Amino acid sequence: MIRTSRRQFLGLSALAPLAATAACTQTPPPESAAPPITLAPPRSQSPLRAGTMPFGPEPRFPPFEEMYATKRDGGFTIPAIPYERVPERYLRQVVRDTTREAPGTVVVDTRQHFLFLALGNGNAIRYGVGLGRAGFEWSGRAEVGARRRWPRWFPPDEMIDREPELERYRASDKDGDNVWEGGMDPGITNPLGARALYIYQDGKDTLYRLHGNPQWTSIGQSVSSGCVRLMNQDVIDLYSRVPEGTPIVVR
Repeated sequence: MIRTSRRQFLGLSALAPLAATAACTQTPPPESAAPPITLAPPRSQSPLRAGTMPFGPEPRFPPFEEMYATKRDGGFTIPAIPYERVPERYLRQVVRDTTREAPGTVVVDTRQHFLFLALGNGNAIRYGVGLGRAGFEWSGRAEVGARRRWPRWFPPDEMIDREPELERYRASDKDGDNVWEGGMDPGITNPLGARALYIYQDGKDTLYRLHGNPQWTSIGQSVSSGCVRLMNQDVIDLYSRVPEGTPIVVR
């Protein structure tokens, strides 16, 4: 069971202006953030899909059946995504960049349920996402303050109050020694999935995340408690391209 100091544990009172009425987690950030990663295309190279026009350098993705196949990662087996049942617009692909943001910026388009990673030279990688349901939407500018592979999930107290079945995952200071424990173990059923990018604003953890999720049917929907969720295969790809400090724009 993970334990963390009270100083590291950020309560809802620490929410920055970006946060609305709830967040998807209150897990503390990693004690040591991963080093920045140089933006680089995947190893597999293949032509752009039919009907698209090359416009500057871009990653060349393999066919969808390879991108969304069963994947072994971090000691876990990620199930294949039945990509034929996901609208093609939500599958990972290179598109013309219409964000008008600097290269390396992550842009979440809440209206269309897209996440863009601006690459420069007119390119962007587009991923389909699931978003917060009515009452939990948020928008603004922030940055990636921390990153974690196979994160532990600590549902916020407000979520537990709404969903009592989550009580067993509540963080608590059982011994009164300022050391906290609880949360859900990492794994395939963990709501944060295979990777999490922690959204910070003005140097503070907003408690919102860009993260993976096992429920691929939620992509293109507004069902989560405020966070931006991706299919696990997609969040692994995004994580490999996004270093700490990456700017995030949610529109």
